[in-house]
Amino acid sequence: MIHVCFALRDETGYSAKFVGTAMLSMFENIFKPLPSITVHILHDNTLTADNRSKFSYLAGRYGQQVKFYNVVELCADKIEEINTIFPSADDIPSQGAAFYKFLIMQVLPPDIERAIYIESNTIVNTDISELWRIKLGGNALGVVPALDIGYDLHTQDKIVADGFVQQEDYFNSGVLLMNLRFLRFKETAIPEGMKFALKHRYFNLLDQTILNYCFSLQTVKLPAKFNQFVSWARRRNETVGRKIYQYTDYALRLETSEPFNSLWLEYFSKTPWFDISTIGKLYEDLQQIHIALKKSMANISLVTNNKIRAFCVMPNYVDELKKIFNVRNDEEIILLENRKSLQKLADTMKESQGKKIFFIMAQNFPFRTLTKAGFVFGRDFLNAMEFLSEEQGVSLNSYKLIQSI
Repeated sequence: MIHVCFALRDETGYSAKFVGTAMLSMFENIFKPLPSITVHILHDNTLTADNRSKFSYLAGRYGQQVKFYNVVELCADKIEEINTIFPSADDIPSQGAAFYKFLIMQVLPPDIERAIYIESNTIVNTDISELWRIKLGGNALGVVPALDIGYDLHTQDKIVADGFVQQEDYFNSGVLLMNLRFLRFKETAIPEGMKFALKHRYFNLLDQTILNYCFSLQTVKLPAKFNQFVSWARRRNETVGRKIYQYTDYALRLETSEPFNSLWLEYFSKTPWFDISTIGKLYEDLQQIHIALKKSMANISLVTNNKIRAFCVMPNYVDELKKIFNVRNDEEIILLENRKSLQKLADTMKESQGKKIFFIMAQNFPFRTLTKAGFVFGRDFLNAMEFLSEEQGVSLNSYKLIQSI
């Protein structure tokens, strides 16, 4: 029997379909003779009866099992301990369902000594039994090193930059082969890892940081195919392969011509979450986008009326800015080169006394600094990046549409 765990917190009602799609992809890719799989879903009170029924139907359709564990009821003591360590838990990134993986050892029956944990934003495009057969020996976890997934560790997690974990040992926690027997014996390690993260204010990738602090030297390094970021595969121009893929950082879009988007959508279309109402929801959201666009056009007409245009732009965007906005020679352009440029922008905006409206073309611009200084978005400045389209190299972010369906 293969045991696979998912974690679900679903206040919006949109998350269940991601877990369901990951489950279906796993069921579709197990080879004959079919091994028995039990899916264990750790959830809270946000799991609806309808979604629970869909999970059960999906597992039954493939001759597999699914079991449910309400961690709020079953692990009240552990959750209270977490909340004691992190009093403002809801304000900490990666809280919620990501922390439910720490409860797997407690909720699964003691006779289950191994389990696979998989994040919900995942497609299992390979035979999960191949991962299950890997031996862990006396180690805590089977993991894919983060270096094999494709991101800069020193910008992603400070626990590496500060030298607490060596970068060759640092791993991603999206897919884990778990030695439950070992982890139950080391039950106190996780709370100690939480206290360590709180002490050092390591709140980015919090659950992953805790696991690395506790177990980075007690792992079996898995082949990279068992945990790959779609975004990295795209950068490397890879084709879809027999791998487990994570759709992190809004990697999923509605562009069906792109192979990795198509992969997820093909599996999703086979789940009970894809039905006639899906088309209706998609239409409603597109309608709201259309209405918002019309309102935005009207608002821009109002805010620019009787005002002089001015621009703030990153140096590499100057030519694009002039072309897109047809900038005249008498219109002011402030180059955003460093922190002094921000001060110059603020000073110029004050001097204009509301007679100018500034179009700011810069990725990740700190607009909050302007609002703190008393300037108003839509009256004193606009985000010029929002005016760019696919023709200017900015693709439509349709992730919100994916969420809604």
